[in-house]
Amino acid sequence: MDENTEHNPIKGRGASDNPPNRFEGMYTDYELDEETGQKPSRTTRFYPDDTRDIIATNDSPDIPFDKSVNPYRGCEHGCIYCYARPTHEYLGFSAGLDFESRIMVKHDAPEKLRKRFNSGWEPTVLTMSGVTDPYQPAEREYEITRGCLRVMAEFLNPVSVITKNHLVTRDIDYLQELARHDAALVTLSITTLDDELVRKMEPRTSRPERRLKAIEELSAAGIPVGVNVAPIIPGLTDHECAAILEAASEAGATQAGYTILRLPFGVKELFCDWLEQHFPERKEKVLNKIRDMRGGKLNEPQFGKRFHGEGSFASQISDLFKVQTRRFGLNRRDISLSTEHFRPGKGSQLGLFNQKNS
Repeated sequence: MDENTEHNPIKGRGASDNPPNRFEGMYTDYELDEETGQKPSRTTRFYPDDTRDIIATNDSPDIPFDKSVNPYRGCEHGCIYCYARPTHEYLGFSAGLDFESRIMVKHDAPEKLRKRFNSGWEPTVLTMSGVTDPYQPAEREYEITRGCLRVMAEFLNPVSVITKNHLVTRDIDYLQELARHDAALVTLSITTLDDELVRKMEPRTSRPERRLKAIEELSAAGIPVGVNVAPIIPGLTDHECAAILEAASEAGATQAGYTILRLPFGVKELFCDWLEQHFPERKEKVLNKIRDMRGGKLNEPQFGKRFHGEGSFASQISDLFKVQTRRFGLNRRDISLSTEHFRPGKGSQLGLFNQKNS
């Protein structure tokens, strides 16, 4: 990357560069506008994703679910730190701007999910989405996540939803039906309560107050809801942990979790460049704290260490989290989603839902 481009963020984007795909070595950058000296905004493009099986599986020992549904690959939210960015390289794209502007869309996900449920499916909790946000901006138009939730509500297959977007409240009808059968949990991820930091770091997500409002609306509807303080960025957002937990608890959250920033593969360079663009005076402090929690490196992929880090600073965060969750009444009981109400064959309550709103 040349010296000029690393200091020119693109408005509305997390990344400002398109680094080489680690598998193909391809690099596509964007020339600066001659008049403004800035990089031009990039239009998002959507491509059909014909993935054969809509349900993804994993056997990672430190991930609390083994099956998930991902309606989209790539994410227009543009969170600069997103650990999923390198997955876009498997598709021939870059982990940088491509990840947030070249989105793969699984248009037939609801139909494929219905087919799986009708084919000897053994009911189990499905997580939406586990990789990229199921309520990213495109969902407002495509309604693929909503379609999948409709199918889950018909069959009463339990679902755990993770998002940063207030749009999840649009689907309270289906989530509420599932919650009546102990088959729904929604988690809102909140990294910071600072609107300005969100604008720079997570440019197309819902603002913090909207995420808290989503917690409030979901809780009022009887849907179990939690908060992920994630990721905690040492030296930048770690001081907000207690405030986020307090605000989420007051809004109605009953569960809470956290993760420490992960910087796999090319995310390291993207995040370092972002710090240089927006917080140059704090860059080395943040990176040194990350190294302190990652055995001297910027990333530690080892199971059992990658989510919460290690060392004295990681222990301090862990202890603080435990104290504050007790203080605000979070995690007093586990939420166990039930599969006992699963209905094989076509769901019998389809008529409960207004199809024109689906």
